[in-house]
Amino acid sequence: MKRAIPKIQYITQDHHELSHSMQAKLAFEKGIEAVQIRMKNSSKEEILEEATRALQYANMSNGTLIINDSIDIAKEIGAHALHLGLKDTPIDEARKILGSEMIIGGTANTLDDIILQKSRGADYVGVGSFRHTTTKKKLSPIVGMEGYQRIISEMNVQRIEIPLVAVGGILLDEIEKLLEAGMYGVAISGALLKTLNNQTHE
Repeated sequence: MKRAIPKIQYITQDHHELSHSMQAKLAFEKGIEAVQIRMKNSSKEEILEEATRALQYANMSNGTLIINDSIDIAKEIGAHALHLGLKDTPIDEARKILGSEMIIGGTANTLDDIILQKSRGADYVGVGSFRHTTTKKKLSPIVGMEGYQRIISEMNVQRIEIPLVAVGGILLDEIEKLLEAGMYGVAISGALLKTLNNQTHE
């Protein structure tokens, strides 16, 4: 049986003190539903090692582990979910490899992107960036709150239904506003990482 789409996910990033798996552990301990392992500058072996550890922490906390980009690693470790960018392997092709039980999300910046990812069979679409963020090198145009509201309004008109997850530079006190605006969920990174890092120094 496929899991529910998480409403709150933490996206790991390179950090001088906290490994990706340790970030996952701390996030799950704080009650975050899902963690996405995002290791753009690492070898497959490094990602595999960190993702395997993170999956153990996810299972201990009944959380959801999402792998960014790598179909191979998601399949090898039996991750709960996979997230693919617009220029990655199309979701429908990944689905053939991973099966119907795995959650597969896709990235989008515009309504057309959302429609494309939905047509490929995405379970949810990560839409961003909400604002400028330093965690992503190739940043798409900023969407912002007004952009999200326009997209949701147009989706309602066209009767397009798919969970939208806001991503990119989101602060913890903005989560509620985004959910009230009609977003299904949010993905956070830098804002939560500061909290997690502080937790290790208490």
